[in-house]
Amino acid sequence: MTTLYVTYPGDARTRFDRGRYVTHHLPLVMRAWGPHGLLSCSAFFPAGEGDGTIAIAECKFRDEAALTAALASPETPRVMADVPSFTDVKPMQSRAAPV
Repeated sequence: MTTLYVTYPGDARTRFDRGRYVTHHLPLVMRAWGPHGLLSCSAFFPAGEGDGTIAIAECKFRDEAALTAALASPETPRVMADVPSFTDVKPMQSRAAPV
């Protein structure tokens, strides 16, 4: 399994619509990348004042090839085009290889 973490930097004043993110964006991600090997996608919102990281998505893929296929898929531009609907922040991606 390979995990993609998508983090959103910001603070308490940063626009981030958690409801839209959870009810619209994450299901969009699952529909777009599920056929390519995305197994699950979860959202986490760090506690505290909100300075630093305001949201984290954890996307678990079958393997590295599935992650690569999903990111290269024709559905990815639609996923990325949805980001401005819930935030003005540019998401950052990082990968975690299997241990």
